[in-house]
Amino acid sequence: MSAAPADARAITRASKSNLALAFVSLPRERRDDITVFYAWCRIIDDIADDPGQTVAARRAALELWKQALSAAVGGESPLAEPVRALIAKYALGREHFLEIIAGVEMDLDAVTYATWDDLRIYCYRVASAVGLVSIEIFGYRDAGCKTYAAELGLALQLTNILRDVGQDFANGGRIYLPREDLARFGYTAEDLAAGRRGDAFLALMRFETERARAFYRQATAALPPADHRSMVAAEIMRAVYTRLLDRMQRDGFDVFTRRYSLSRLEKITLIVKTTLRSKFSPTSSS
Repeated sequence: MSAAPADARAITRASKSNLALAFVSLPRERRDDITVFYAWCRIIDDIADDPGQTVAARRAALELWKQALSAAVGGESPLAEPVRALIAKYALGREHFLEIIAGVEMDLDAVTYATWDDLRIYCYRVASAVGLVSIEIFGYRDAGCKTYAAELGLALQLTNILRDVGQDFANGGRIYLPREDLARFGYTAEDLAAGRRGDAFLALMRFETERARAFYRQATAALPPADHRSMVAAEIMRAVYTRLLDRMQRDGFDVFTRRYSLSRLEKITLIVKTTLRSKFSPTSSS
């Protein structure tokens, strides 16, 4: 397809996302294509989170997008045609797009999860499914890369959840941490509302951090040697979010009073290091 539409580029720039920054490592055509996909993900997420619309209106807007993935429909977004072109170009499975929509639809209801297995479904939909589409655009060689994408998606989303614990609760009382885990460490919704960072909270956050680290390790182990170069953008994301996780833990998870991020210099340094490491990594073929 041609260069990414101006609105897709604008959405990506405005997001100031770590993922968008990682796109600089990609060849121009793939960068333009992933920009279209990323802009679509942002639009879908923004629809679900729009406080100016009723839940019914948000559901209707998401339903329209489900239809627009297959064919033109009245009232569709200007980005709909570029997204359909992207699906056709890479023979992308529409089921992954539908999974992503199903994931953001979960945020339309009262957000609380009884168990990790319940939360894992959400994480898979809003992150692993994104990864499974992304690797098609990146151009993987080995089918084992699908496991890498799924595991990395779980790790990234769990890191996001830990970083945004306070912000999510302030946004409609959303509690993504499983109730079974809160109960295990004796931490309550009332503690969360009060922003308490006592021993129970720290133990809970360390537990969830180790869960995230386990997914990062599993992703690293699953990355096929043949795809060290093609997955450079994803590896940049892994490097950035691992650094964020390290910083949160070292800082005692001060997530109620600050939102953790890396400086632009830190991000650029990680991009350069990861790109060079991927470029000179041995692969099964050149």
